[in-house]
Amino acid sequence: MNHFQFQKLRRSFARDEFAAPLANADWVGRAGGLLGLVSLIALMSLAGCSNEEEAGAAKVPDPATPVVKASPQQTNTPPSPSGLAVPHRDVRTFEAGQSATARRHAHQPGGELLLPPPHALPAPAAIHASNAAPPMPTPPSADRFTETAANGYVDVALQPVSTFSIDVDTASYAVMRRFLRGGTTPPAAAVRVEEMINYFPYAYPAPADRSQPFSVTTTVMPSPWNAENQVLHIALRGYDLPQARRPRANIVLLVDVSGSMMPADRLPLLQQSFRMLVDELRPDDRVSMVTYANGVSTVLEPTAASDKATILGAIDRLNAGGGTAGGDGIQRAYALAKRNFDRDGVNRVVLATDGDFNLGLTDPKELERYVATQRRSGVYLSVLGVGLGNLNDALMQRLAQAGNGNAAYIDSLLEARKALKESFASTMFPIADDVKIQVEFNPAFIAGYRLIGYESRMLKREDFNNDAVDAGDIGAGHTVTAMYELTPVGGASRAVDPLRYQRETTPAPAPDAGGELAFVKLRYKLPGESASRLIAQPVEARAAHARLQAAPAEARFALAVAMFGERLRRGGEADGPSYGDIERLARESRGEDVDGYRGEFIQLVRMADTMKLVGQR
Repeated sequence: MNHFQFQKLRRSFARDEFAAPLANADWVGRAGGLLGLVSLIALMSLAGCSNEEEAGAAKVPDPATPVVKASPQQTNTPPSPSGLAVPHRDVRTFEAGQSATARRHAHQPGGELLLPPPHALPAPAAIHASNAAPPMPTPPSADRFTETAANGYVDVALQPVSTFSIDVDTASYAVMRRFLRGGTTPPAAAVRVEEMINYFPYAYPAPADRSQPFSVTTTVMPSPWNAENQVLHIALRGYDLPQARRPRANIVLLVDVSGSMMPADRLPLLQQSFRMLVDELRPDDRVSMVTYANGVSTVLEPTAASDKATILGAIDRLNAGGGTAGGDGIQRAYALAKRNFDRDGVNRVVLATDGDFNLGLTDPKELERYVATQRRSGVYLSVLGVGLGNLNDALMQRLAQAGNGNAAYIDSLLEARKALKESFASTMFPIADDVKIQVEFNPAFIAGYRLIGYESRMLKREDFNNDAVDAGDIGAGHTVTAMYELTPVGGASRAVDPLRYQRETTPAPAPDAGGELAFVKLRYKLPGESASRLIAQPVEARAAHARLQAAPAEARFALAVAMFGERLRRGGEADGPSYGDIERLARESRGEDVDGYRGEFIQLVRMADTMKLVGQR
């Protein structure tokens, strides 16, 4: 061992993870530690490792080594239940070549393991095979997504009517993007095709005025999955509310400041995001803020948006540390929103978090029931998810649906800009509540169908006319897309075998529906109303496009996104349209793409194709 190696080992010995235990031990412990150091030096000298090999090994990080955050028990600084500024906790990264003692010390009781996000993993480096330690197994991720089976084929003769709630969430697309950018295929449960489709703004025809807040347009085009089949594309667009005419906003920011929110892609990213949100507010809007960790604290009483200095100061003082009393935080936030309720404005709680609620009210069903009860007061709930490794996407989705709100995932400042600035009106200011779609298929033309996506939004047929049944909400200027794959009568691709004991005949079309493939109905409530309203229109068979290229570009791009989502749900399997087919269709229908979102999508398709070529999963 040369002088440089000895000095490096001596400095390692002096680091906190070695020195801290010795500082608290008696003289016997110190002597044992020094004896251990001498023994370690002797063993390394006997090993005969070359200087070059040792230097190379010391420089190469182990990609499987986790980042470990010190718990409150490992620091001298008590956790702050309010989330206000406290001395920052020690966060240590354990590099390759450390002793087992140091690793055990990192996992002492009370320690919290953070999985590095996919994009943060260091690139592998070439090292001498004889000197490379075997890689550590990657710890399992604590991310949670709801497993749902994809919608299957439905026989029109048995079930001619399909009913579902609309969905304007976008979280799944941003989560998918983060996995792909990190070189990993997203889990199938993380891919919700309808959220991927609805991530993009579409230039659908707008309604003429607010008397009917939606326009509904339909397109029928050839299916990319089966040449015999067709795709029914249903497009909704909400009335766009000018900024000068939008109502006042009473917004309560409910911020998770528990210990797991320390990394830069969590609380620090949210702080920057909230600064953008404040810039979108009008002077007469009001903002308040509640934080939760070990406890709950109101760190900003209702404050007029004109007082930006006070609001931004409260945002900047946030700091992470402690447990996760999320349930208690939700109760405090709703109480604050109701205490300052604006009858002529929009009242909304915005929950920003990365994971679990592990203190106070924690049962997911109880939380969901509580949020559903609170929405009747007129206070809605939106959810912003951040981080990977501890993301409880399943709970966030349930709470957003129960709270008449939307769920988004913030993985970058650009995504924060999209969610909180560019889409501010469509996420904050609803123009319709409990929006449901029902489609009846004409058995004279259609033998079967399958709804693409919306697996968690399916409703019973009788739910459509039941105004007590909750459904999705649409904000100002929002667009919503739904698609069905249709199997024509007589098609060889019919998924259901004919009956043996009953004669199947093609029914004659109704006298007034001879040329209709389907009939589309939409139910919605205006905000504050309890009775729903109806929009209905037929889908004419003669309007079907014989060639995919003849269909409107907006419908074709949405179809490309659906194709990509379905392929990702299958883990990139080879059946169906290839990634190359998807990329070509997206390029052909890209359109103006002012904000570049569609160009980014094309790059993600290419990235998934490249990962498939190199065998990456």
